[in-house]
Amino acid sequence: MKDKIGLACMILGLLLLAAATALLGYNIWDNIRAGNSAELVLEQLEKTADAGEAQAEETDREDTAMDTVEIDGYAYIGTLTIPALDLELPVMSQWSYAGLKIAPGRYAGSVWSDDLVICGHNYTRHFGNLKYLNSGDTLYFTDVNGNVFTYEVEEILTLQCDAVEEMLSEEAGEWDLTLFTCTIGGRTRVTVRCSQID
Repeated sequence: MKDKIGLACMILGLLLLAAATALLGYNIWDNIRAGNSAELVLEQLEKTADAGEAQAEETDREDTAMDTVEIDGYAYIGTLTIPALDLELPVMSQWSYAGLKIAPGRYAGSVWSDDLVICGHNYTRHFGNLKYLNSGDTLYFTDVNGNVFTYEVEEILTLQCDAVEEMLSEEAGEWDLTLFTCTIGGRTRVTVRCSQID
């Protein structure tokens, strides 16, 4: 009987080890896939900008709407560059779970109303390393019309996963740009608050 229990435990252990290995392999593959997807979109955005084909409408800057370019069925508002993390990422006009597998997305706000909030998955090739930013680091957002907005990191904090009000409250409105991503396990969010600089 002891031999049967020992064999069952060993088989169960091997199955659990195989499952953990498969999960690790999937996460590595998904991270690489997400990074490659973002790079392909960046290339297409650059081609669109080089060709002067951005289908942007002239907007009254009293209006906070952001112009977009459509690529593969998704609308993009521009690119986010974070030199301290060696990242350049396209940014979708609206976030969605499916879209976040390709690139970060606008959660709320606009560059024109100085309250843009961008969310992204915690893939290392997306927002997974936001926690390594420091106060004073510089970030750039370039819209589809080529306007460049320069930001400086002011504060890095951790919010609870259900702290939607804190993410979008008047307090959040004090910041010109907010970036956030879930931590591993999804219980909290790394949140980066930035101010626009000239």
